[in-house]
Amino acid sequence: MSLTVVAILVVLFLAAVWVVSLYNGLVRLKHGVSKAWSNIDVLLKQRHDELPKLVETCKQYMQHERTTLERVIAARNAVASAREQHDVGALGQAESGLRAGLGQLFALAENYPDLKANDSFQHLQQRISGLENAIADRRELYNEAVNLNNVRVEQFPDVIIARLFAFQAAELLEFSDAEKADVDLKSLFN
Repeated sequence: MSLTVVAILVVLFLAAVWVVSLYNGLVRLKHGVSKAWSNIDVLLKQRHDELPKLVETCKQYMQHERTTLERVIAARNAVASAREQHDVGALGQAESGLRAGLGQLFALAENYPDLKANDSFQHLQQRISGLENAIADRRELYNEAVNLNNVRVEQFPDVIIARLFAFQAAELLEFSDAEKADVDLKSLFN
């Protein structure tokens, strides 16, 4: 075997190793995004299961706040629908509505001392608040996984392999500007 043939075989072998390495890296990132989404999905499901208990507890005390309770249930259903369809954009919007409704519900609960003193309400409020914090943490991890994936599928030379094997950019989980704005507590009590 001539030296030229050996050199060509070595170059081809190294090129194949390089392509496989790029491909495997993209696969790892894609599955990292899926794993991060699954972590959020578990927490959303847990919160979804807790919200009816909270609303039922509140209904016993807050007869005059039916609109707020209905808004929380409607937002809960919108989150569940977006979650089941894996629609990250719709989930961000639905989450914004749910968080606003929960904020209003918890603020209105201040007007009902018996409700605030209820052990079930206190437990559910703490549980849901804990889930909210965990969702925020997981959202940060998810968005970081998405960012790493998106950079790699657009970056040269990975973009060649990404296009060749149909790797796609993923969508960030973002909440609306209203969600990020300061809450006007005065308006909640009018």
